[in-house]
Amino acid sequence: MRIILFFFLSISVASAQILSPIQKSHPQMDDKRLALIDSTMNEYVAKGWLAGAGTLIVKDNAVVYYKGHGYSDLANKKPMPADAIYRIMSQTKAITSFAIMQLFEQGLLRLDQPVSDFIPEFENQTVLKDFNPADSSYTTEPAKRKINIRDLLTHRSGIDYPAIGSDKMKAIYAKAGIPSGLGNINAQLLDKMKALGRLPLVHQPGEKFTYGLNSDLLGCLIEVISGKTLEEYFNTQIFEPLGMKDTYFTVPLEKAARMPKVYTEDANKQVIPWAPTFRNLDPNYPLFPKEYFSGGAGLSSTALDYAIFLQMLLNGGVYNGKQLLGRRTVEVMLSPQYEITNTEKDLFSLGFSLTSKRSSFLGMRSEGSFSWGGYYGTTYWADPKEKMIVLIMTQQSPNSHSEITPKIENIIYGSLKK
Repeated sequence: MRIILFFFLSISVASAQILSPIQKSHPQMDDKRLALIDSTMNEYVAKGWLAGAGTLIVKDNAVVYYKGHGYSDLANKKPMPADAIYRIMSQTKAITSFAIMQLFEQGLLRLDQPVSDFIPEFENQTVLKDFNPADSSYTTEPAKRKINIRDLLTHRSGIDYPAIGSDKMKAIYAKAGIPSGLGNINAQLLDKMKALGRLPLVHQPGEKFTYGLNSDLLGCLIEVISGKTLEEYFNTQIFEPLGMKDTYFTVPLEKAARMPKVYTEDANKQVIPWAPTFRNLDPNYPLFPKEYFSGGAGLSSTALDYAIFLQMLLNGGVYNGKQLLGRRTVEVMLSPQYEITNTEKDLFSLGFSLTSKRSSFLGMRSEGSFSWGGYYGTTYWADPKEKMIVLIMTQQSPNSHSEITPKIENIIYGSLKK
């Protein structure tokens, strides 16, 4: 299937200027139609379906829409600021994948290189055969091959997720003390990843897509290979060069007021605050000092900061004159590796879901658009054909009215003019 990637080549280094937070009209977008975002968001807030949200749209390397709606603190009716700092959870994964591609480009690793070359505990892995839910005991069989870095980038390693994965692997991971990467963790990343390497995989490497701790293991590999903590690596090799000034593993206390409250739903699907003990996940975790840096879920960021990261990818790895990744390396990173099962035939690249040709006919995003989201209700996509970036950010999980996201998507694409 041919994915539309040549659009990356049409953006020159000269056009890679700094994104301004000042919203400006675009000649190819209808402002009156874009205003439907306001009324839609306000409707959901008024009906009590949503506490608040932020939306940012970038078109042709310029911000055309950047607003907060509703409340960052529902009880105190504190308005949602456009520059709110969100717990982006799994949006961390793309940044971790990008860092791996930087190391790949420098010749420090190969995509099909076994993880055991760097962490020996992954040398003789096994695959789960039988599981006894009564006592979490199990039997295994040998893995047919070693898991490699490409497996991790594409979630085909057979590593599952604690807390949100399959019941049998959640039990196995819990007994072994393997953390999910969600929230604040008092542990050493390398120690936990070594322990993970001694546990069985849920299926044979490369067999299928299983969303799991792959990016946390990638983050550990970055630490082992670079000799830096993941926080230090991200800061020096990605955030500082790009000018991402509001992206952190630990949010400074002086910026804490910009973090929205987190919400969930009660049995009647009414929006309620996320309690500090709910699901053993204290929403204040971004403010706690930490040493365990989760490459799968640890970051907090703003819509604008994350748009800068995505704009750099649309620019072929360059932003504000700084080349963070080679153009061809970006093309490889955003190339399809396989189809994701149980979807409308979307594809997966080295770190992103990709809109396939078929799913582009079923929805609004162009073929080759790359996307993902986060546990607390953040989502993003970048559309190379339209040279457009969209982020819709909430802090609510679950959300029974998540249809608001495709509604906003339809409004955005409906505003495009010839």
